Amino acid sequence: MGLPPDDVLETHWVRAQHESADPVFLESMRGGFSGVVGILRHGIGPTIGLRFDIDALELKESNDSSHRPAAEGFASIHENVCHACGHDGHAAIGLGMASMLSELQSEIRGTIKLIFQPAEEGVRGARSMVAAGVLDDVDLLLGHHLVTGCAIGEIFPGMGGYAATRKLDVTFHGAPAHAGGYPEGGHNALLAASNAVLNLYALPRHRSGFTRINVGKLAAGSGRNVIPAQATLVAEVRGETTQLCDSMYERAMAIIESCAAMYGCTSSVRDMGAAGTAESDEPLARRVQEIASRLPQVTSHKMEKMGGSEDFTEMMTRVQANGGQVTNIGIGADFHGIRYQDSNRELVLPAHTGVYDIDERALPFAVQLLSTIVFDLMKYPAIT
Repeated sequence: MGLPPDDVLETHWVRAQHESADPVFLESMRGGFSGVVGILRHGIGPTIGLRFDIDALELKESNDSSHRPAAEGFASIHENVCHACGHDGHAAIGLGMASMLSELQSEIRGTIKLIFQPAEEGVRGARSMVAAGVLDDVDLLLGHHLVTGCAIGEIFPGMGGYAATRKLDVTFHGAPAHAGGYPEGGHNALLAASNAVLNLYALPRHRSGFTRINVGKLAAGSGRNVIPAQATLVAEVRGETTQLCDSMYERAMAIIESCAAMYGCTSSVRDMGAAGTAESDEPLARRVQEIASRLPQVTSHKMEKMGGSEDFTEMMTRVQANGGQVTNIGIGADFHGIRYQDSNRELVLPAHTGVYDIDERALPFAVQLLSTIVFDLMKYPAIT
C-alpha cells in the first residue's frame, strides 16, 4: 500500500546510486524493496525476532544553529525529508545488534532475526513483511521505540493501546467548464470534496470506544475561471479497536460516494496504509522488566494507552496468532532534558517536527538492553 509510482521509485534509486549505496544490495532494492532481514543461526533454541523501523518523514529539518544536527553538520541533506521520529536511531541500534551478535555468534542458542522494516510512517511496511512470511517462524518478538521526554535508563517494557487505523487518498473526478460562459456544463469536483470533508468531520463518535477521523490535505482545481474537474483529499480514520476503525471507514466511504453523486462526479479511493490494534504480552513484558532490572540505573514504567497508531501491531498479531509472544519496549532518549520554545510554551524536543533530536547515549544503552534480553531468552525461552 502507498507504493510510489515507478518513476518516483526509479528517481530515488538513481539518487542512491549517486550517494554511494552499495551496488551489491542496491539492485535487490529496485522497485521499492527496501526491507532487510538479517538472520543468525547457531545451535538449538527459540527463534527471536527484533524489529527496527528505518524510514524518514516528509518534513523539512530545521537549519537553525540552535538545532544540534544542523550546528554539527549531520542534518538531512534532502529537502523535506528527515528523521524526526527516531528511526535513524532504531536503524543504528539494529546495526549495533548485528555487529555485536556476529562477534558472539558461538554463544547463540537458536535463531535471531533482525528485521529492518521500511514504511512504518503511514503504516504501510509491516503488512508487506508479514505477507512475505518473515514472522511465521518467530517464537518471541521484540520491538522498541526511542522515547523523548524520558531520560536514558527509563524504559516501558510493554507498550500497547495502539489505535487501529486506515489511511486513504480520495480523488473526485468531475468535468471542467468555463466558469462564466458555461457553468452548467461542469461537474465541480471541488464542491464534492468540500462537502465530503465537512460531512466526514460530522460523523458521530461511537459509545464502544474512541474513534478519530482527519483530513490532512485537500488539493483541487486548475484555474480561476475553470470549474474544478478534479480534487484530491488525504485522510485517515482511527478506532480504539479494529472493528471501530473499520466501521468509521465504511461510513466514510458512504459519505464520499454520496458527495460525489451530489455533483455528478465519481470518486476513487486508494488505500495508503493500514494497521490493527494489539497489546504486548504481559508475561513477556514482565520478563523484560526483570531482565532490565539487572542493568545499572534502569527504571521501568507502565505506559498508558497511546492513542497513536503503529504498524508493528501487524507483526504482533501474526506472532501471537502462531502461539508466540511479543512486547514493544519504550526506551528513554530525552536530549539532556532540552526544551524549546513554541508560542511561549516549553516543550521537550517533539517527534514529527523539524527540531526533533535524541540523546545518542540511548543507542549503546539500547544495544546493551536488547542484547541482554535476547541472550536471557535464548538461555531460558519459557515465558510464564
